Amino acid sequence: MNIHEYQAKALLKGYGAPVAEGVAILKAEEAEAAAKSLPGPLYVVKSQIHAGGRGKGKFKELGPDAKGGVRLAFSIEEAKAHAKEMLGNTLVTAQTGEAGKQVNRLYIEDGADIARELYCSLLVDRSVGRVAFVVSTEGGMDIEAVAHDTPEKIHTIAIDPEAGVTAADIAAISKALELDGAAAEDAKSLFPLLYKAFNEKDMALLEINPLIVMKNGHLRVLDAKMSFDGNALFRHDDVKALRDETEEDAKEIEASKWDLAYVALDGNIGCMVNGAGLAMATMDIIKLYGKEPANFCDVGGGAGKEKVAAAFKIITADPKVEGILVNIFGGIMRCDVIAEGVVAAVQEVGLKVPLVVRLEGTNVELGKKILNESGLAITAADDLDDAAKKIVAAIEA
Repeated sequence: MNIHEYQAKALLKGYGAPVAEGVAILKAEEAEAAAKSLPGPLYVVKSQIHAGGRGKGKFKELGPDAKGGVRLAFSIEEAKAHAKEMLGNTLVTAQTGEAGKQVNRLYIEDGADIARELYCSLLVDRSVGRVAFVVSTEGGMDIEAVAHDTPEKIHTIAIDPEAGVTAADIAAISKALELDGAAAEDAKSLFPLLYKAFNEKDMALLEINPLIVMKNGHLRVLDAKMSFDGNALFRHDDVKALRDETEEDAKEIEASKWDLAYVALDGNIGCMVNGAGLAMATMDIIKLYGKEPANFCDVGGGAGKEKVAAAFKIITADPKVEGILVNIFGGIMRCDVIAEGVVAAVQEVGLKVPLVVRLEGTNVELGKKILNESGLAITAADDLDDAAKKIVAAIEA
């Protein structure tokens, strides 16, 4: 689960991190009061969407010369004008795709005198099985581009979970970021509290880009991105309360209610598979035969008839889907249960696109019998390769 920048900053502020004063607004009329509550005279008006690259983004409804999704305002009147222009419009960034995201809320923040922009993130480094700091002096930039062009400028410092963030770790991070003076002193408290927040809130990612050194020498969190482990949200009602469903795909929201692993994609072949590895293989073979998957959908190893039916309904609700491929290996999950779920879903929502089903494993013959006797236009496949060929041929017919 992701949250907005202003929510992430409020969470970090609760741990003692240095963040600027700011106010989130939902209506343009609220901009004046928000700006007046801040020290000024420089204000930053920030679009709040779940995507990066906001500053370089463009609004669909505005001309190509219009400013992006993060704007400076040198007066309250200018802050008001920015808010009026940005709210309700669609911001397109490198991460949103061409569809973009509608800006439904803004964050008006007090400005900062920036001397240097740095990059700092925390994530689980699976190569060593530890939480690690990933830092660079190249802040404010696309970290993937930095990794590609100048990988030597990115440093990873893994943290021993028993020791926590030690003085040696802080020294290593500070050296990598070339901190000195007041910034180096701030680092002694900032990096341990970031690590504490990451662990206590079960985050999957905490990214601060940029972490700035101000002209007075001190550190400040200028931007913050947080992603949380969905499997741990039951422990964090305060985090769950921050969820903004308007930022999520409606199909993904519905899938989460059924505990389905579902990610909407841009292709035209819907996929329903059990097991993440098999789902990835299914998506790969669809691409091998020249088409694109419309989704990643893993119903899991122990799904029942109702869960399978729910997954099928979610897939068919996508208007981009021109064909559906069901690929099930019945280990824990029985093929007859899958077949019953598919038949029930088709009978309820109808079948307007080709459907190819490949079943293998426990009760496979019974599963095939249920499909064959259903009277529905379902095409059976012998194996994954056969299934991919058949669904591609069906939508090209």
